[in-house]
Amino acid sequence: MYNFYVGPEIINGEHTLNYLGNMEDKNILIITDQSMIKLGIISKVEEIIKPKGNAYQIFSDVESDPSLEIVKKGLSVFTKEKPDILLAIGGGSAIDVAKVVLYFSIQIQKQLVEAAFIKKPTFIAIPTTSGSGSEVTSYTVVTDSERKLKIPIKDRLMIPDVAILDESLTESLPPKLTAETGMDVLTHALEAMVSKKATVFTDVLAEKAIHLVFTHLPQAYHYGHDLFARRQLHIASCMAGIAFENASLGINHSLAHAIGAKFHLSHGKSNAILLPYVIAYNAGLTDGSLKHSTAAEKYAEIAKGIGYSGESTEQGVKCLMMEITKLNQTLSIPISLNKMLIDKNIFEKHLPKMAKSAMKDICTRDNPKKACERSLTEILKSAY
Repeated sequence: MYNFYVGPEIINGEHTLNYLGNMEDKNILIITDQSMIKLGIISKVEEIIKPKGNAYQIFSDVESDPSLEIVKKGLSVFTKEKPDILLAIGGGSAIDVAKVVLYFSIQIQKQLVEAAFIKKPTFIAIPTTSGSGSEVTSYTVVTDSERKLKIPIKDRLMIPDVAILDESLTESLPPKLTAETGMDVLTHALEAMVSKKATVFTDVLAEKAIHLVFTHLPQAYHYGHDLFARRQLHIASCMAGIAFENASLGINHSLAHAIGAKFHLSHGKSNAILLPYVIAYNAGLTDGSLKHSTAAEKYAEIAKGIGYSGESTEQGVKCLMMEITKLNQTLSIPISLNKMLIDKNIFEKHLPKMAKSAMKDICTRDNPKKACERSLTEILKSAY
């Protein structure tokens, strides 16, 4: 039996920030980062919420790859303010921090009072990158800086109530981040497509997201002010988010989490580099099991959907891998980890720990092909 959770109200189209004008006489906590203040995005929000008599506080200490320390600071502010509205504005990191703050605040309340009296603020997420899909999912990732681990957390308490998609907020995103976040979308959709928990509902969303990324990511990368391309990527990110919220992810993300924690590579770039190698493993190209691989059949279907079909399933899989490699090259993303100036000896030294960490990652359990530490190590070696 499978279930399909639709999740937040999604506000999409022109002038979507005006939705915030519906809030009156509320106590609002805004969780964001310094770049949103510098870019004037927070000022736009203030212009909308101020005249409505709302009181608000801004927590802007969010960093890339947010740490447990930042979450603790945010939780302290949240506990003091007791907001009616929790408003997360920024990339995946800002929304991730808001999610964890909300999660722990509810857990604390559960320990102190009866469940019936728990106060949960309305949670609104406004993504300013087209990548994480965090605005529609119950997933979040925080970093344990001391142990150099990325910790994925999943709980439906963390799903926002409202997701506001405004592509104009992504217009200032530089090409490098456009590329990396866009490849994160592609990874979400591909992993949802072949997941053990995939259904016809998730396939529809994942397939459309894949098509939109291949069609519009190069345009947004080269011409950042093309708001039509930006809107399509924003929609793709949201669709892929709903798909993997229901179907889950796989070892591509598990390995990216491990690499990112050890070598501080961006999540999107790690995902992008790993994709062809993970596809080869999942499809059975590395061990000769392709004939019995459902994932291989789906990869071949995806290749057909983007116009690069082969005469056989194997050719279709290889076409998809080739097109992803071409897309990475178009976006100036390396095709292997050694291009990231990671010393080979240091990489090999950390291989066992990275494989062990990826094996424990919650994303690993729904991967279409069973993985073990040895197989994950081999994928990492291939990607290097």
